[in-house]
Amino acid sequence: MTLVEHLKELRRRVIVSLVAVCVGTVVGFIWYQSAPFHWYPLGEIIRGPYCNLPTELRADFTGDGNCRLLATGPFEMFMLRLKVGALAGLVMASPVWLTQIWRFITPGLHKNEKQYTFTFVTLAVLLFVAGAMLAYFVLDKGLYFLMTMGSEVQIGALSGGSYYNFLLGLIVVFGVSFEVPLIIVMLNVAGIIRYEQVKDKRRIIIVGIFIFAAFMTPGQDPFSMVALALSITLLVECAFQFCRINDKRHARNRPDWLDLDDDESSGPIDAASPIEKAAPIGDVAAVEKPKPVHTFTEDPFNDVL
Repeated sequence: MTLVEHLKELRRRVIVSLVAVCVGTVVGFIWYQSAPFHWYPLGEIIRGPYCNLPTELRADFTGDGNCRLLATGPFEMFMLRLKVGALAGLVMASPVWLTQIWRFITPGLHKNEKQYTFTFVTLAVLLFVAGAMLAYFVLDKGLYFLMTMGSEVQIGALSGGSYYNFLLGLIVVFGVSFEVPLIIVMLNVAGIIRYEQVKDKRRIIIVGIFIFAAFMTPGQDPFSMVALALSITLLVECAFQFCRINDKRHARNRPDWLDLDDDESSGPIDAASPIEKAAPIGDVAAVEKPKPVHTFTEDPFNDVL
């Protein structure tokens, strides 16, 4: 394909992806307040961790006991619903735009590269979803810890925007952090990291993971920090075990002489076999005697006649 054809294909795939995201956003916008087939509305799912708090920890502005987030501006409710719908649309349309990306890059890959790419992309999506789900479930404990700090003198009244930003930040941090083991595996497959280099540094790595979790969790509450740190530690250990198995597999298929130093002998060299006697050359055919070349006389005109 020419460069123009590649650009046309890219434009077509981007348009298809954007249309899918827009359709998903419309569905998410409607799903925010109403859901078919007796499903939970998306807004109710989002505010679930906040509503699970004890009633004495959150303000009640309605008088009927219903759990609702606070809106401090005229457009805040609309913008919150639009943001949640857009995020839901991006997630629901992910099979479409991931497929478009995959079909755009696969023609330039070899067969083994396609297998590796498909495997890593699938694992990356699964790890991010697992991290997002864990973030949603630990949000209850994190909010409870944060909302009880000074509850004797004040009561929590979270606005929809601040609560959504906190929830989204926690989901993104957990989801991206769960990709760290996959990066370790990729570096090991590429031959950059070996198990021998990291097996004695587990204590330093675990301390670094806990420091990372302490700084990256949005609320800095201990429960979210410990949950994130323990999850990453477990996944990193699984990645290290993969590195160990992968290195052993490569060691079995690796010749011994590749591990020797430049000045070290690779073993005795077999003696050279004697060279066979050359076959005798046959008789050479006799070359015919060349014919004499005609020479001109002193008078070229008589020779022509």
